[in-house]
Amino acid sequence: MSQQPPRRPQAQADQFPEQQPIKYGDVFDVSGELASKPVTSGDAASMQAAENSLLGHTHKDGPAAVMKSAAAVNEMAGLVRHRALTDITRDQGVTVTETIVDGANRIITESVGGQVVAQYAKPNVAIGTPVNVLDPDSITIGEALEVSALSAAGDKAVDQSDAAAIYAAEMRATGTNEMKPGGIGATAQSAATHNERTHFLGAKTTISDVLADASTKLCDDKTVTREDAEGVISAEIKNKPSMRTTPGGVGASMAAAARINQNN
Repeated sequence: MSQQPPRRPQAQADQFPEQQPIKYGDVFDVSGELASKPVTSGDAASMQAAENSLLGHTHKDGPAAVMKSAAAVNEMAGLVRHRALTDITRDQGVTVTETIVDGANRIITESVGGQVVAQYAKPNVAIGTPVNVLDPDSITIGEALEVSALSAAGDKAVDQSDAAAIYAAEMRATGTNEMKPGGIGATAQSAATHNERTHFLGAKTTISDVLADASTKLCDDKTVTREDAEGVISAEIKNKPSMRTTPGGVGASMAAAARINQNN
């Protein structure tokens, strides 16, 4: 493929002494107006949703991952608003498409505002190959968790009820009762413990910090069912004095995903 791979924005903050945001031209081989636009978390979320829709997951080191890294640097420097969208992304959108070549390979093309930012090949899985097939029209547990990160609840500091819900969701996605070291359940539990010992609000770990890329952190994923949502909600409210789920939180997002999947 002639398309150059995206460049991760390593140490970009130090390379911009005048506090210039990381732009699309800094991390992708693009030109024109797009090249001068700052990368935002809203753009990254749009690309991540497009990748998940076609691939069933976020492509490791792909455009969505690179955009999220760049957007995080821009936000930490206070150069872009949280969850903002550039006008090009808002008006022209992001796309992830595939072309089957000789029945053996899928050529994946990812674009922002009509300009290709990545192109790569993936094997076309043959009929009869045992894989975890996900309905492309359904919402997975990983995607539902990412919705929580993007919702109003994303800025909420993780507490024990959130950690319990995230762990329950991870168990249902992976089909195991073991807490995976470095997984989202373990990360959420560490965040809840840290937050209990931290009084400064700005130093607390939020739901968005833990779940922003949940799909890529899960070793397996599945379509959200009513039973999944009920299990996660139960775990959340058992650890909450009010016995109510957080609006836009993990349990609420799982319930919404289950309703959508059931209607589909």
